Amino acid sequence: MPDRMTQITRPLARLLPVCAALLLISAAHAQAPSSVFLEELTWTELRAAIDAGDTTAIVPIGGTEQNGPTIVLGKHNERVRFLAGKIARTLGNAIVAPVVSYVPEGRIDPPADHMRFAGTLSIPDEVFQRTLEYAARSLRVHGFRDIVLLGDHGGYQRDLEPVAGKLNREWARSPARVHAVTEYYRASTQGFAALLRERGYREEEIGTHAALADTSLMMAIDPAAVRTDLLQSGAALGPAQGVHGDPRRASAQLGQLGVEQIVSATVAAIQARVARRAPR
Repeated sequence: MPDRMTQITRPLARLLPVCAALLLISAAHAQAPSSVFLEELTWTELRAAIDAGDTTAIVPIGGTEQNGPTIVLGKHNERVRFLAGKIARTLGNAIVAPVVSYVPEGRIDPPADHMRFAGTLSIPDEVFQRTLEYAARSLRVHGFRDIVLLGDHGGYQRDLEPVAGKLNREWARSPARVHAVTEYYRASTQGFAALLRERGYREEEIGTHAALADTSLMMAIDPAAVRTDLLQSGAALGPAQGVHGDPRRASAQLGQLGVEQIVSATVAAIQARVARRAPR
């Protein structure tokens, strides 16, 4: 007859593989990412998120262009990804698609606008519109019902509505909609500029490109993307260098005001459009 110890250990030995499997499953669930960025999820994690109600997809649109000697060329890409992430987390049911970083930036031959500066990349408007269209078509196939276009650059704002209008007409009998949320861009330009004026900053200082507003936003989002040594050096910064305005008094504190305004205005606009479910 087996001794008392054998009678105890045999059942335990049989339970060990079961316990190990349960621990592995528990660890896998504990390590499941909570990211709102599509690129950081596996396809099964994304499928589960959509099934759980995350049916809003944000398509962040940036651009690769000169931003003066003091801000990196990827300003728009980094800024729109960061802000789209905050917007998605605030909404609570949104996933952020990869940033569209190739956008219309001006004539290539001969170079015009930002194309006159090294590093700017430009594509034709029709190519850009088709890129947005097929990004939206792809997202719809996977179950997203509200596809939000957020453009961080002024040069292609006119391209967003035609894409949304075309797809919404085509999808009129389905629950899917595309929303060209231009409120995002207005908040980052007109809205943020108004906040700065209220605090005593001059129009010529706030500027329109790579100046006080732009630089402050980047300081709040990623200080490493701003060459503060040049700002403090007294180097000439004007249109010849790609700067329109005066960035010298920029700060992360001012930039944070802009971040908060952009996020709150955009979240409100998205929620209103989703509630209406009207073609845009």
